Amino acid sequence: MIIIGLTGGIASGKSVVARRLAELGAFHVDADVLAREVVEPGSPGLAAITARFGDGVLTEDGRLDRAALGAIIFSDEKSRLALNQITHPAVWARARGLFRNAAQHDPRAIVIYDVPLLVESSTKRPINFDRIVVVHADKDVRLRRLTEIRGMSVADAERRIGAQATDAERLAVADVVINTNGTMEETIRQVDELWHSLLRL
Repeated sequence: MIIIGLTGGIASGKSVVARRLAELGAFHVDADVLAREVVEPGSPGLAAITARFGDGVLTEDGRLDRAALGAIIFSDEKSRLALNQITHPAVWARARGLFRNAAQHDPRAIVIYDVPLLVESSTKRPINFDRIVVVHADKDVRLRRLTEIRGMSVADAERRIGAQATDAERLAVADVVINTNGTMEETIRQVDELWHSLLRL
């Protein structure tokens, strides 16, 4: 089994890259999906979040109010770090279980672990990746995508980008960089080249 860490800043095009790799045959594990699972109602993760941030981060039906929590953590560094300390270990534990399942199903599986906060959680990373792939787009490109496509204000987009690792920090850990400043076709071509290189491993 080969495990690839896939990361990139918000609006970098990481989802496009992950989707293409899955189409080509990769076993895709999405950390964002796992992050939602570990804070489902009744989970230890949600209980810990409520204890730290209060009932104001819950909806009326007892689920996590992501907008309310986001308003807190994207404006306060200590709160963001506190949330990461609650959720990251639980997400990693669930990911490791899925990696084991993939290996049992196919010992030659190529697993793509799609994790936006790979760099931010690197000090607690419990596995060694065979390759780290960074999806990169310039900041002005990402800001344009966030404001024009996702409808964010410039200030909100700036905050979201600023709350993540810098481009330099991500690129410093990259074994492979997929540059998404260009067209969709150019991005897909780079992903296909990456896939063929992984098959040779």
